[in-house]
Amino acid sequence: MALSPKFSEAEIRKHRRRVPKWALRKGKLHREFTFADFSAAFAFMARVALAAEKANHHPDWSNSWNKVAIDLSSHDVKGLSKRDFDLAAAIDAFVA
Repeated sequence: MALSPKFSEAEIRKHRRRVPKWALRKGKLHREFTFADFSAAFAFMARVALAAEKANHHPDWSNSWNKVAIDLSSHDVKGLSKRDFDLAAAIDAFVA
C-alpha cells in the first residue's frame, strides 16, 4: 500500500471538519468513547479492529471497562495523513 503523505497544518485543519468529534492531542487524532458496559465497548473494539486491519492502519488505544480511548497517527510519516482521517471517519460510523 502506498504511503499517504504527511499533512501540513492547513490540511489537518481542512480534514478535521470531517471528524469534528476528534481532538488533536500531542500530534495525534484523539477520541474517547463511553458505552453501556464492557461487552458493548469490546464489540466496538472488534469492529474497529476489523476496519483497521482492512486499512492496514492500526490505532493506539486503551480500554477500561466501558471506555475506549483511541489515538491515530501515521507512524510511517511521523504525523497525520489521509489514512488517519479516513479511519477516524470509519470509526465514527460505528457509533453514529
